[in-house]
Amino acid sequence: MSSRIKGGLRKRLVKLMATKIDHSSKLRTNIPAGLATASPPLGQQLGTRNINIPVFVKDFNEKTKHYKQGIPLPVRVKVNNDRTYELTIHNPPATYFLKQAAGIEKASTGSTKKEIAGKITLKHLYEIAVIKSQDPPLSLLTLEQICNMLIGICRTCGIKVVKDLKEEEYARFLEERREFLKEVREQLDEAKKSKMLRTT
Repeated sequence: MSSRIKGGLRKRLVKLMATKIDHSSKLRTNIPAGLATASPPLGQQLGTRNINIPVFVKDFNEKTKHYKQGIPLPVRVKVNNDRTYELTIHNPPATYFLKQAAGIEKASTGSTKKEIAGKITLKHLYEIAVIKSQDPPLSLLTLEQICNMLIGICRTCGIKVVKDLKEEEYARFLEERREFLKEVREQLDEAKKSKMLRTT
């Protein structure tokens, strides 16, 4: 094989490798605390950016070991040309904190505009705002602005913000909510079964 052909082949291989490696934008994803693995989709996302996957997995899991395992953490990864990276781990999403404060696993089902999935107090809202103010994207906002942002998220999730909550009353509300969700699931199951019968 001539040196000219070898040189052309080498250039094509370099070009092909360069097109598969994405250094143009930050990787933005959510990874469960302490549970990063090399399997898809994370492994695939890291591979296309030419990041050393085992090193990243070990690094992330070590840096998030102080969190409760499995909590979703927004992650930003800036990739450098030498395969090194800058890892930024934000606090859990606002929806996670709001649902935790309300004591619910799921937000509004969207069945009605007035549906209330849970309730939190103004004190809860403020405490969450203080935590979220540590996230780089929100660092320039005032606590009042972050609180207003959280109130907007509460509306979309069906979480009502109140001055105070009586424990016994809220416990009854959550029990009624569980019964409501059970009925919704049963209705969805029935709808799926009837749809399957129609298509067979």
